[in-house]
Amino acid sequence: PGFENLTMGYNKYLRPYFGGEPVQIAMSLDIASISSISESDMDYTATIYLRQRWTDPRLVFHGNKSFTLDARLVELLWVPDTYIVESKRSFLHDVTVGNRLIRLFSNGTILYALRITTTVACNMDLSKYPMDTQTCRLQLESWGYDENDVIFTWLRGNDSVHGIEKLRLSQYTVERYYTLVSKSQQETGSYPRLILQFELRRNVLYFILETYVPSTLLVMLSWVSFWITLDSVPARTCIGVTTVLSMTTLMIGSRSSLSKTNCFIKAIDVYLGICFSFIFGALVEYAVAHYSSSQKCAAKAPQEGPANERTKEMEEVNITNILNSSITSYKRKISFTSIEISSDNVNCSGLTMKTHEKIKCVLRNKMHRIIGYFTIQNPSNVDHYSKLLFPLFFMLVNVFYWAYYLYF
Repeated sequence: PGFENLTMGYNKYLRPYFGGEPVQIAMSLDIASISSISESDMDYTATIYLRQRWTDPRLVFHGNKSFTLDARLVELLWVPDTYIVESKRSFLHDVTVGNRLIRLFSNGTILYALRITTTVACNMDLSKYPMDTQTCRLQLESWGYDENDVIFTWLRGNDSVHGIEKLRLSQYTVERYYTLVSKSQQETGSYPRLILQFELRRNVLYFILETYVPSTLLVMLSWVSFWITLDSVPARTCIGVTTVLSMTTLMIGSRSSLSKTNCFIKAIDVYLGICFSFIFGALVEYAVAHYSSSQKCAAKAPQEGPANERTKEMEEVNITNILNSSITSYKRKISFTSIEISSDNVNCSGLTMKTHEKIKCVLRNKMHRIIGYFTIQNPSNVDHYSKLLFPLFFMLVNVFYWAYYLYF
């Protein structure tokens, strides 16, 4: 029979079984490609082949044949108003003609196939980036017909989706996928919805080679300064400053690729922060050790200098034997000066002073004792302990870090 005879008296504005039972629409999908998955925009772009099947009793004809019709004849038939939920941008391919297929079977079954490229939103949790697994969805729903008019079903359950297991993505591996049948409750009614849910696991090898290994090597490079003597100021300063600047550049580079997701504290940010802390700590360690060493040297010099001067003055006085009384008074002044200089052990009760001066003296003694507790007696021990403590703590932090982000 001719197509004109089948569509004679056919009203494309009325669904099949109008006023009666809902239309059963069975769907299947082929995932041709997933071209991009964007963490900054939180979406993915996929090209799919969407196939819909339903039965229209108004198009039944005799025989066992099926006819593939010109895609432009779809304008003469009723078709479902299926749309992609959470789609940002979508388009139908039209080279060389519109990529649509209409096939009509003798029992009135219609196969309607489309080739669609769509960008769909995908809510991502980037707290474990780049050791994360993302779950994305492709949801198909009826726009205007509620569940009293149409019913959506998957043609063969999970087997209704093909091609997704063969995808080769640059950063991800498809872990698993499954299909769901659901309903969407809206203010205007309850609408049928089909859901394809798939899990994407990120390939972490690229980030290990690009970020984790260089940052770890920079931390180990900062430990080289522990084997250089404290007197080599240019060498140790150069290593400390260079590693700090290199680590800063590495951190900026890792965040530039995800400029729009800086509000997330990601796993890679935590690791880079740990590495930066250890590198900066190595630089601070040298500053503390060098300062303690210089303070110790400065404390020895004043003690030797006045002692030698006093010895020379005493020899001159003994040689000339002049002004014995002046010598006695001079010795008393020197002893009083030494009491003031060595203020660590000042006996405030033995001095003739006012009450507020005694309070100041006691407070000064207390401060010297407190400072003495934190004074490093042997600055060379700082490097000795750092050679052991820095690598040990870094390994412990790495154990906790990898255990948490890989298994929790």
